[in-house]
Amino acid sequence: MKELPWIKNAFLPLSWIYGAITDVRNFLFDKGILHSEKVPQKVVVVGNLTVGGTGKTPVIEYLTRLLSKQIPTAILSRGYGRQTSGFVEADGNASATTIGDEPFQFYTKFGQRAIVAVCEKRVEGALKIHERHPDVELLLLDDAFQHRAILRDINILLNDYNRPFYQDYPFPAGRLRERRHGAGRADAVIVTKCPAMLTVLEKENIIENIHRYTRAAVPVFFATTRYDVPQSYEGGPIELKNVKMAAGIANPQPFAAYLTTRFSVTDQKVFPDHHNYTPSDVEDLIKNLKNDTFVVTTEKDMVKLKPLVVSKGCAARFAYVPVSVDFGDAEGAFTQWVASQTDNRF
Repeated sequence: MKELPWIKNAFLPLSWIYGAITDVRNFLFDKGILHSEKVPQKVVVVGNLTVGGTGKTPVIEYLTRLLSKQIPTAILSRGYGRQTSGFVEADGNASATTIGDEPFQFYTKFGQRAIVAVCEKRVEGALKIHERHPDVELLLLDDAFQHRAILRDINILLNDYNRPFYQDYPFPAGRLRERRHGAGRADAVIVTKCPAMLTVLEKENIIENIHRYTRAAVPVFFATTRYDVPQSYEGGPIELKNVKMAAGIANPQPFAAYLTTRFSVTDQKVFPDHHNYTPSDVEDLIKNLKNDTFVVTTEKDMVKLKPLVVSKGCAARFAYVPVSVDFGDAEGAFTQWVASQTDNRF
């Protein structure tokens, strides 16, 4: 939905107040008045300035695949949307209810090669992980750019190509969690969700705009979203033609656009981000569903929907589309940069 300029202008005074509050908070951390604690692991943060999805999950998964090969790794998230509190380490009894949808997705994929845990207080979570797994050397913090109570070694800032932070404002006039110059804490910026073909001129323009708020030497990488082969909820790849979209993510438009270009989309059901699905949601999704049509979701939705559709006996009618981040020709440069920041351990 197109934003109305007059609404944004009306909220700008509140944005200035909100931005000033975040400035004071950052100043107190910068001066050491508010304490940032060093933890035993090397800490890599993936986050953003913007409220909503910028593609953090695929980047965390990319880094996990890359780093956990050589360095004992743990992923620590806040566990947004879970029905528990405090520190919880994922195990065979974990679910989206106990640890949150994205952490459960991490555990489903990487539970055999990385520790996955959630904790609102990242320092407490890091210390708990060290207590239980002293061999873990690397900690990937999901969505923690503003969580400054923990010292980080590497700060990776994500910038959505479609919603650049340098054209946005702090809440409530815009979507920023803090003012644009918060990007000055970044050690690298990844421009996510880029179109497949970006001209050199456009990349240079984006880099110039980003460097207005970051240190001049901070590298900027460009990445697209790669939609992989659709998978059945029963397991294995599946061919699709007619689909009914269901998504409970922060920004479903790119997912909807992808499905529209690849399949015949008969209907779209959009739920709030981190939506906790119910049996009645499943009943609504399969109601009047034709035999040649599948309900297609994101992977994030799948981890919450799957137990419900399996118990309902309709898993064969559901599929999901995995996504990953694709650096294209810049993959080598990004990998080399990560290696230089993690002591060339891989």
